[in-house]
Amino acid sequence: MLFFSSIHCTSIKSTSHWNCSWSSNCCSSFITECGALLYDLQPKGFNRIFDRFRAILHEGEIDKRVQYTIESLFELRKKSFVSHPPIRSGLDLVELDDQITHEDINLDSKLDPEDSLNYFHADENFEENEEKYKIIREEILGEDVIQELEGKKNRGTGELESEDEEEGGADTDQPTEAPSNQNENKILDNTETDLINLRRTIYLTIMSSMDFEECAHKLLKIKFPPGQEKELCNMLIECCCQEKTYLRFYGLLGQRFCDLDRVYREGFEECFAGQYATIHRLDTNKLRNVAKFFAHLLHSDGLPWTIMEYIRLNEEDTTSSGRIFIKIIFQELAEYLGLPKLNDRLQDPIMQPYYSNLLPRDSPQNTRFAINFFTYIGLGGLTEGLREHLKNAPQRMLEQQQRKLESESDSDSSDSDSSSDSSSSSSSSDSSSSDSESEEDRKRKRTRR
Repeated sequence: MLFFSSIHCTSIKSTSHWNCSWSSNCCSSFITECGALLYDLQPKGFNRIFDRFRAILHEGEIDKRVQYTIESLFELRKKSFVSHPPIRSGLDLVELDDQITHEDINLDSKLDPEDSLNYFHADENFEENEEKYKIIREEILGEDVIQELEGKKNRGTGELESEDEEEGGADTDQPTEAPSNQNENKILDNTETDLINLRRTIYLTIMSSMDFEECAHKLLKIKFPPGQEKELCNMLIECCCQEKTYLRFYGLLGQRFCDLDRVYREGFEECFAGQYATIHRLDTNKLRNVAKFFAHLLHSDGLPWTIMEYIRLNEEDTTSSGRIFIKIIFQELAEYLGLPKLNDRLQDPIMQPYYSNLLPRDSPQNTRFAINFFTYIGLGGLTEGLREHLKNAPQRMLEQQQRKLESESDSDSSDSDSSSDSSSSSSSSDSSSSDSESEEDRKRKRTRR
């Protein structure tokens, strides 16, 4: 004990203000409990410790609370530690001659750890040893204490048995038609109390986590009702919106859940469509956080790039908030991936059906709007394909017109051929009819003769 106290006292000399206060408080608490015994065993060390305490008070580098603790320790010393005896009356059970101490143990001696006691061994003389233990226990505690302890134990077991009997009786007294009545009188909660409690649990779990791995581990322990997995996605986006600046913690957490289960990936896809449709309801700060969150999921392949089909980049279908949202997403993607790699992603022929609304080629007006938009936000390198398409648009229009004229001429020639055929057939029919009439006239003349 003297060694422990001297360590604290000497360490106080070279510590900072906070460490000095902490060490002084710890040492004063230790001396309060063990001061009486320390004074009996080592009075010189005891006096040295209090000299150091007195010097600490004169230096004045500790808090007022610790200073008050040390002053109360001096008052306790004047009273000879009356309120803190070396051994309390209730713990002085074994006489001094019968005590087995370990005073002969030192750091240099070889000790037997008795590892065999860490394993269970069957006692062949169990009953005899139990009788010896009862005799020793009666000598130490006394018969009155043992009877009191056994009485408490019997009362406790009796209460448990009575509770079990009451529960069993209640179960047997219920009629057999109880389950059907419970099903008939089932109460439906339409106040969404369970949903509110679930959202509260998710929110508190996210806010109480130090990093995204700890948060994901805690959230996976929550038992979500079937179909309620999307609430995790919604709460994660709402918590991200509440921050003053975007925290990468939310992007990494969303990426982890997208990689874990397809259900969460589909939930984030639905959230992207909903957020883009109602992006005009968010202020600038929330809009920026949401855009950076989804940009992180896209560049990390947490979400598929097929969600770009929800973006229609033209003058009629976009708002100012929607254009800011698209701008932040693509600027973040260019920062993460680099402009060449982002351009390769957008030029992927397999994904072109999903980029048809983002990079429109349906009309020159929409194409020109998309080119101006990406050029304005500093990503003009993404519009090379659109510029080539717009450059070749007049030539394609001429080719289409020529094809249209050729098809019309072909239809006219086919109409003229059909008309000539019909005229020739009509003339032949007229000639045949005239011939038939002349033959009839000749027959009539012959009969007259």
